[in-house]
Amino acid sequence: MADDVLTIGRIGVDLYPLQTGTHLEDVESFGRFLGGSATNVAVAAAKHGRKSAVISRTGNDPFGKFIHRTLLELGVDDRFVTGVEGLPTPITFCEIFPPDDFPLYFYRFPKAPDLVINPDELDLQAIKDARIYWSTVTGLSAEPSRSAHFAAWEARERKAITVLDLDYRPMFWADPSEAHEQVSRALEHCTVAVGNREECEVAVGETDPDKAAQALLDRGLDLAVVKQGPKGTLARTRDERVEVPSFPVEVVNGLGAGDGFGGALCHGLLAGWPLEKVIRFANIAGAIVASRLECSTAMPSEAEVLTLMGEHA
Repeated sequence: MADDVLTIGRIGVDLYPLQTGTHLEDVESFGRFLGGSATNVAVAAAKHGRKSAVISRTGNDPFGKFIHRTLLELGVDDRFVTGVEGLPTPITFCEIFPPDDFPLYFYRFPKAPDLVINPDELDLQAIKDARIYWSTVTGLSAEPSRSAHFAAWEARERKAITVLDLDYRPMFWADPSEAHEQVSRALEHCTVAVGNREECEVAVGETDPDKAAQALLDRGLDLAVVKQGPKGTLARTRDERVEVPSFPVEVVNGLGAGDGFGGALCHGLLAGWPLEKVIRFANIAGAIVASRLECSTAMPSEAEVLTLMGEHA
């Protein structure tokens, strides 16, 4: 049976401080969690009851074993997650200064295994058959991952729903112009794009939400989603415009909110809901994650989100 949601990209271990408002040099204890943007999206979709899998790679080390075990515990198929000899599983630290300061420290040296996804190792049929195929911009930052991404898109032939998360992390790129070039190529293969205003600037040179959405649609996409932080989210298709305000919560850690949004977006699109409901649902799901410390294990269920929406499953 085809996957509902198949993602490709970052995977690793998040070590998040159990003391908030504290710099790393003063932190005394950490929580260990499954992490990585593409992985978190798959976890979020699984929490909503979707059949999810992730394409990625880890080190052949204890953290790699932890990742496989946790994926299965969280309902995500690990059949496309393989080991890379000689490279350690990545670790990510953060500092937590609510409501809006969460510095990240990526330990992906000498190279992250998830950037060693090779084109000839891909299950192209699974990629083609998936109801949603979700990629992130980080996967385009180095070879052989970059070639693997384009091989996957060519096999998929721009089938709906092919999503590009504009997740731009400047520390993974030599300069923004290189990212712009690769994202521009990638958009030719995708039908949905999701990103914040800064990521839209890298992708299409626009920060104004409506102009950015229009520029994305002009590239042939079916749906453009522009996240505006406290102002909420704008979503546009060729004949519909929806703007949904943010959902107020007391922020604990905002780092996983975008991935919670992504998994919920997938769920709503697969459910065939009206666009306004899809975006409202995704906004609230992301807000719930922001109100919790961790990312992957913080993902809410459909029932939790619908309750806050005043609806029932």
